[in-house]
Amino acid sequence: MMNNYFESSVRLLALLVLIPCFIAESSASERKVSINENWKFYRGCIANAEQTSFKDTQWRILDLPHDWSMDPVPVQREGITIGPFSRMSVGGADTGQTVGGEGWYRKEFTIQPEDANKIISLYFEGAYNQTEVWINGQKACFNPYGYIPFKIDIHPYCNAPGIRNIIAVKVVNEGLNSRWYAGSGIYRHVWLMKTDKVHLDEWDTFIDASKVEGKKATVDLHSILHNSGKEKVTAHLKIQIFSPQGEEVYSTTQPVNISGETNIPISLTFDIKKPELWSVDTPSLYTAHLSLKSKKLSDEITVPFGIRTVEFSAEKGFLLNGKPLKLKGGCLHHDNGLLGAVAINRAEERKVELMKANGFNAVRCSHNLPSEYFLQACDRLGLLVIDEVFDQWQQAKRPQDYHQFFDEWSEHDIATMVRRDRNHPSIIMWSIGNEIAERADEPTGEIIARKLIATIHRYDTSRATTAAVNSFWDRRDFSWEKDSERAFRNLDISGYNYQWKEYEKDHARFPQRIMYGSESVPKEAAQNWNLIDKNSYLIGDFVWTALDYLGEAGLAHTLELAPGEHSPQFMGWPWYNAWCGDIDFCGDKKPQSYYRDILWKRRDISLAVQPPVAKGKREDINYWGWKNEFLSWNWKGYEGKTMAVHVYSRSPKVRLYLNDRLLGEKEVNPDTYTASFEVPYEPGQLKAVNLKGKKETTSTELYTTGIPAMIHLTADRMKIKADKNDLSYIKVEILDKDGKLIPDCSIPLEIKSTGKGSVIAAGNGSADDMKSFRSLKPKTFRGKAIAIVQPNAEKGTITLTVSAEGLPEAAIVLETY
Repeated sequence: MMNNYFESSVRLLALLVLIPCFIAESSASERKVSINENWKFYRGCIANAEQTSFKDTQWRILDLPHDWSMDPVPVQREGITIGPFSRMSVGGADTGQTVGGEGWYRKEFTIQPEDANKIISLYFEGAYNQTEVWINGQKACFNPYGYIPFKIDIHPYCNAPGIRNIIAVKVVNEGLNSRWYAGSGIYRHVWLMKTDKVHLDEWDTFIDASKVEGKKATVDLHSILHNSGKEKVTAHLKIQIFSPQGEEVYSTTQPVNISGETNIPISLTFDIKKPELWSVDTPSLYTAHLSLKSKKLSDEITVPFGIRTVEFSAEKGFLLNGKPLKLKGGCLHHDNGLLGAVAINRAEERKVELMKANGFNAVRCSHNLPSEYFLQACDRLGLLVIDEVFDQWQQAKRPQDYHQFFDEWSEHDIATMVRRDRNHPSIIMWSIGNEIAERADEPTGEIIARKLIATIHRYDTSRATTAAVNSFWDRRDFSWEKDSERAFRNLDISGYNYQWKEYEKDHARFPQRIMYGSESVPKEAAQNWNLIDKNSYLIGDFVWTALDYLGEAGLAHTLELAPGEHSPQFMGWPWYNAWCGDIDFCGDKKPQSYYRDILWKRRDISLAVQPPVAKGKREDINYWGWKNEFLSWNWKGYEGKTMAVHVYSRSPKVRLYLNDRLLGEKEVNPDTYTASFEVPYEPGQLKAVNLKGKKETTSTELYTTGIPAMIHLTADRMKIKADKNDLSYIKVEILDKDGKLIPDCSIPLEIKSTGKGSVIAAGNGSADDMKSFRSLKPKTFRGKAIAIVQPNAEKGTITLTVSAEGLPEAAIVLETY
């Protein structure tokens, strides 16, 4: 069983949900204060580090969030290590050749006299993996699952006001415990909480605004009033609701009597007239302000929420606010590419921006809870979410993974997911697991599924439950037709991993089943989307993946193989990136993303070129991969050789021109939206044109570029806050004299910065260029690289300069305010 202390801490603590904007640590409210700064860190095993007398003067000083698996391996050995990568990595391809281990963090703090009678708490948003916390040498908490946030009432362990306290945190990431890059250490924010004995708690506050009729929304608000003191308290609870414009649209005050050491649930229902509905296009957010006052103000919290309706049916599909919407989805791991697992607010927000900019309207958080700020960004920017909690239940996928804690902790952890996240309007489904081994086992699978779903329903019945179900490669005596029904029978919505061929057959057998592609691969995108587009019972598709991620190294590789050679599932050294994302680490579109634009009718025509395979070999595309094509007409050395040119379009016919000569006209395959041409290479302009009847309409071109002439720098934002939670992503491009990107350019760069910030990571989008990863001297990949600049929390300017041999130096100046 979990220790009773931890259970009580969950009941007693309060978490202030951030109003969706960047909040500097220096301006955090007294109730909730960031303590990210100035931790001492030691990487490795060490004795007695939890004791107050331990000498940590030689430890490294750093700020959180922190991911030590992104730090260079302490001992660098030629041919064995490159930066954070090591051939000795226990995780190997799973974790992208990175290294885990054990790490220790220590920090001092002092309670102020005015806080002497308050509940003092710590809130960790995430630490990977098993985490132990000591306060003044006393063990206060153990948390086994690296993606689950946890709260600790540390008041019983603290010294009197004015006397220093020591927090010591041990984080262990050892063995084979993950199938992807997880990161190591305290990789999300940490907060110090101070509340009166009479207080509120955001996790106990649920605002269900999912009922709208005509011009009226009915809102059900539930909360719990806590009194951890021994005396009875007479108080007043005031509830105010503010519109997206900040106008008060509802208010009430209620007297309450709270006995000592008691938690009182409260519920009320009220209407909001002419509500502004939250949607992917207009993500309007309301705010609830709750204040509890006895003789003085005891506590107050602010909870953003959205008013929207969500409906699912086989007949009508998915309805958001009564309107049908297909889920254009992407799966997403939690890492931030070159930054590793650290959940810096701007990095979390940028992932949402990239997805929205590339046509996605939904994300499946694979296969664990995302950061709080990621969900806040989804709320503000309008991205629908499937919130997922587990990648395994009782049966292991890796020897040291979460299966060893599942029986004891799973109900607590899934409850934490729902309690933390249920006020986010972006969330439309709760997922109880991904590719679970026991999914159809009798009776184990059904027993566990029912238990998990019952736990969800204790805290939220306004959303659907789901899971991602795969074929029975792991249960050879099972078949999809005979056994898959058991995996789906307790779910509201059925997630299919790579099983699009079963959609129509399953619909015939289960006509009321609502389905979606919980995972699919880019090269089967057309087959998936064509079915989804025409069938209401298919509500959407989630490609694996929206963005590139660390780990599962080389999952999406494409190789040229000789007869008798076979392709592995993953790639070894020096691969570290899965490479299956539509978007690479620099935030740039890969060829499959341009193809997806055609499927989703975001682009009229696109064009890509595939070079010939070496003589005697064949192209082998891994299942998650994409053919070896490029948006380039730079093929020096291939003059006269036949190139495969692929034109993607929904037009019935297309034409292809080379240097203004018509090469041919072809019908577009209506199932794959593709017309392919064989073109002997010659430099110049390659142009594809849509035909409507005999009239040429939209076109797209590729050009042979000149030699490198300049470095071009583009910042995603020129003005950023003087806050370490803000970042600027600066794209580096190599251009010719005409200002065109050189898509086959690979040259070394040198990146420097001065002023009120620094480059915290730089590199390129390559999946196997380890030397460029987090280097200030990366090579360009396909003509590009990126630098990520973080302010040092002072107002002023930051200057970034980039140089390369033989080219003029380029500079860009950012303002921090």
